[in-house]
Amino acid sequence: MSAIVKLKKGEGRYLKAGGAWVFDNETAEIDGDYENGDIVSLVDFDGYPMGIGYINDNSKIRIRMLSRDPGAVIDDSFFHGRIKAAWEYRKTVLKEEDLSSCRVIFGEADFLPGITVDKYEDVLVVESLALGIDRYKEDIVRIIKEVLSEDGITVRGVYERSDARERKKEGLPIHKGFIGDEFDTNVEICENGVRYTVDVVNGQKTGFFLDQKYNRLAIQRICRGKKVLDCFTHMGTFALNAAYGGAKSVLGLDISEYAVSQARANAVLNGFEDKVKFEAADVLDRLPQMVAEGVKYDVVILDPPAFTKSREATKSAVKGYREINMKGLKLVEDGGYLATCSCSHFMTQELFAKTIKEAAKAVHKRLRQVEFRTQAPDHPILWAADESYYLKFYIFQVTDEK
Repeated sequence: MSAIVKLKKGEGRYLKAGGAWVFDNETAEIDGDYENGDIVSLVDFDGYPMGIGYINDNSKIRIRMLSRDPGAVIDDSFFHGRIKAAWEYRKTVLKEEDLSSCRVIFGEADFLPGITVDKYEDVLVVESLALGIDRYKEDIVRIIKEVLSEDGITVRGVYERSDARERKKEGLPIHKGFIGDEFDTNVEICENGVRYTVDVVNGQKTGFFLDQKYNRLAIQRICRGKKVLDCFTHMGTFALNAAYGGAKSVLGLDISEYAVSQARANAVLNGFEDKVKFEAADVLDRLPQMVAEGVKYDVVILDPPAFTKSREATKSAVKGYREINMKGLKLVEDGGYLATCSCSHFMTQELFAKTIKEAAKAVHKRLRQVEFRTQAPDHPILWAADESYYLKFYIFQVTDEK
C-alpha cells in the first residue's frame, strides 16, 4: 500500500454499516505518499484496520472500498473471485433464458465499486465511473470473458459507455469507444418473448434498461384485450410487452424523436406495427390535452426519467411525481389500471407511496394495489448501500370515488 488513511473519531458510519464509501469530510490524516486512483489502507481513528480501497482527492467520495480484508491483494485472482461470485449469483436468481441479456456487474452491490457491466447477447457494455476502477477496467473485461467462457459463452465485442457526467466529479474525461476490436453495435436481444434492437453506442445508459425486465413481464398479465397508454416509452419496451400480452391497442409517447424511431423499428421487428403506435410528444403537455379530449385508457403506464438526482432536489421531485400521477390517473378508465414508477434512489419507497396517495386523493380516485416491485435481481439491492435501491414500481387498479 502506498498510504494509510485514518478516519476521524466517530466518522465512517456509512462504512461501518456495510457501505463501500468514505467521504471527504470523514478522514483525519494520511500517512504516506499516493496518487489519485491508488489503493490505500484505511484505519479507524484508533488505528483499527478497516480494509483497503482506492482514493481520489477530486471526489467527495474520497475512498471506495474494495475489501474489508486489510491484507487483500488486488490482482487477477481478486477480480476473478468477485466476478465469478457475481455471475454465479445471476445464474441462481435469473431464469436461464434471461442470462442472455443481463447486468453482470452492478458496482458497489457486487463489491466492485464504480463499475457497471451489461451483457447483451454476445456483447458487453462497460461503464466506469471512478478513477480507481478505471485503471482495472480492461483487466475486469478480460476476466469476465474468462468466467463466461467457463459456461461456453463467447463475447463478440466490448464497448465502453463511460459518458456519464458523474465522471467529471472524479476528474475523469467522458469517454465512449471500443475495448478491443470494432463490431456491429446494433445488437438484437430477446426479453420476455419481445425482440429489440439495442444501440449500445447511442442508447440511454448502456443501451437498454435491463432493470425493468420483470416489471415489463408483469405488464403483460394485465393488458389482454385492453387499450393501453405507455408514457415515456423510450424504445417502446412497456408498450411492446403490452402488445405481446394481448393488448387491443397501444399508444407510446416520448419526447425524443430518436427514441420513437427506435420504438417503431422494434414494433416492426415484432410484427406489432398495426397494434402499437408511437408519438413524439412532451408527455407533460400531451396528457392534459388527452384529458380535455375525454380520452380514456384501460391501462396507463408511467415510467418517467428520474425527477431528482440529488437529495436537495427531492422536494421539487415530489411535486413532479405528484403532477404526472395526477395527469395519468385522470386518463384511467373506471376499473382500469395504473402502472407507475420512480427510478431515483432519493425518492424512497415511503415517499413515493405517499406522493401517489396524494395524487389519487387530488383527482378523486381510489387505488387498489395489485403489486409492488423493484429492480430485477441482476441489479441487486445491497441494504448497506442506499444508492443501489433506486427503482420502485407499483401497479394499481383505479376506481372513481363513488
